[in-house]
Amino acid sequence: MTVRVTKTAGHAAEITWAVEDDPRGYLNAAVDGDQLESALAALGTTEDLAADGESLAVMVRHTTELARLLERRAAVLVVQLRAEHGMSWPQIASRVLGDPDKHSSVRRMYDSGRRHLGT
Repeated sequence: MTVRVTKTAGHAAEITWAVEDDPRGYLNAAVDGDQLESALAALGTTEDLAADGESLAVMVRHTTELARLLERRAAVLVVQLRAEHGMSWPQIASRVLGDPDKHSSVRRMYDSGRRHLGT
């Protein structure tokens, strides 16, 4: 994977990727549709955000859209960990959720991932 986030100076960064790293166009859509910008802004905002209600609603919508996509992608990647790398449920739970006892949670992610894959 050649997706790179490079800190350029102070509080600036540059995100680059190769076309083959985005075969479904998710990265491009997140950038072009302002979802990534909104999600990053949401991470950095304070509770007393000065934006008007409509701007705030758009930020929330974009952030929510990106969060849903990331949840679906994470679920599909859990399927990959199990199917292609043969990891056990506790191994996946430890690596993904930081707790090997949360294997039922990763099983739910796995089931969700399989549904998204249509298998």
